[in-house]
Amino acid sequence: MSATQVKSTDERLLRTSVPRRLLGRPELGSVVGAIAVFLFFALAADSFLRASSLSTVLYAASTIGIMAVPVALLMIGGEFDLSAGVMVTSSALVSSMFSYQMTANVWVGVGVSLLVTLSIGAFNGFMLTRTGLPSFIITLGTFLMLTGMNLGFTKLIDGTVSTKTIADMEGFTTARDVFASTITVGGVGFKITILWWLALVAVASWILLRTRAGNWIFAVGGNKDAARAVGVPVTRTRIGLYMGVAFGAWISGQHLLFSYDVVQSGEGVGNELIYIIAAVIGGCLITGGYGSAIGSAVGALIFGMTSKGIVFAEWNPDWFKFFLGAMLLLATLLNAWVRKRAEATK
Repeated sequence: MSATQVKSTDERLLRTSVPRRLLGRPELGSVVGAIAVFLFFALAADSFLRASSLSTVLYAASTIGIMAVPVALLMIGGEFDLSAGVMVTSSALVSSMFSYQMTANVWVGVGVSLLVTLSIGAFNGFMLTRTGLPSFIITLGTFLMLTGMNLGFTKLIDGTVSTKTIADMEGFTTARDVFASTITVGGVGFKITILWWLALVAVASWILLRTRAGNWIFAVGGNKDAARAVGVPVTRTRIGLYMGVAFGAWISGQHLLFSYDVVQSGEGVGNELIYIIAAVIGGCLITGGYGSAIGSAVGALIFGMTSKGIVFAEWNPDWFKFFLGAMLLLATLLNAWVRKRAEATK
C-alpha cells in the first residue's frame, strides 16, 4: 500500500470539518443555552445590558464558577462531592476562628485553612479509594459531619452561631485585596472573584486538554478498571480531584470571610447541588468521562444571568428555582442530543 493510500484511509490524518468539531465539543449545548438566556433577558429587562448589571451578573456567576470548575473535573472523573457547599463555610470558619483565637496575623489563619481544607478533600478521596463505597455515600457523610462541626465548634469557641470580627487584625486588608477586592474598569466595578474564576477555567482546561493528568481524568471517568489495567494511577487521580474541589472551596471560603468579615456557621448547605447543576448544564455527564471546564464556566454564567436577570426584570424571585430546574432539564436534553449527533457523524 502506498503512502497516499495510507493517508487516505487513516482517520487520524483526515481533516475534520468545523461543524463536526463543534458537535464534538461538550460545551456546545450550554453555549447555545447561554446565548438564548442572554437574549431573553436583554429583551425582558431594560437594565440587563447596563455595564453595572453585567458586572453583577459576572460576580454571581464567578461565585458559582469557582466551585463549578473543580466539581466539573471531579464529575469527568466519574465522582461526586456533596460536601463541597459546607466545605466552603468550613474553610472560612477555620481562617476566622484560628486568627481570632491565636491573635495571629490573618494570613496565618488563611494558610491553616488551606491545609485543613485540602485535608478534607484528601480524606474524601482516601475514603473513596480505600472503602470502595460510592462517592455519594462518602461525601454525604462528610457533608453531615462538616455541617455539625461548623455549628458545634463555632458555638463552642465563639459562643454564638457566627464568628467574631477580625477586621481590625493585622493582614486583614491585604487578604481582602486578594480575595474580595473590587477592580474598577471604565468606571464599573468588577469583583476579583471574576479573575479567580477565569484563572481556574484556564488552568483546568490546560490540565484536561494538554497534560497527561487530563488523559487520566477522562480515563478514570470512562472506566476506572480499564484505566488501571493500562497503568493509570487511579487512586492518585481520584484523590487529586477531591483535593481540587477542596482548593476551590478554600478560595470561595476566603472570599466569603473577607467580603463580610464574619461568617455564619450554617451557610453553604445546598450550594453543592448548584455546583453540580452548573457542571451538568455545561455538558458534564453524570456517568463521568465527558465534559469540559469551559462548559462548567458557561453553566455558571447561565446561573448568574438567570438569578440576576429575574431581579432586573422585576419578577417574583420565588420562581428562580423553577427556571433553574427547567434549564437543567433542557440543557441535559440538548447536551444528549448534541452528543448523539457528534457520535453519529464520526
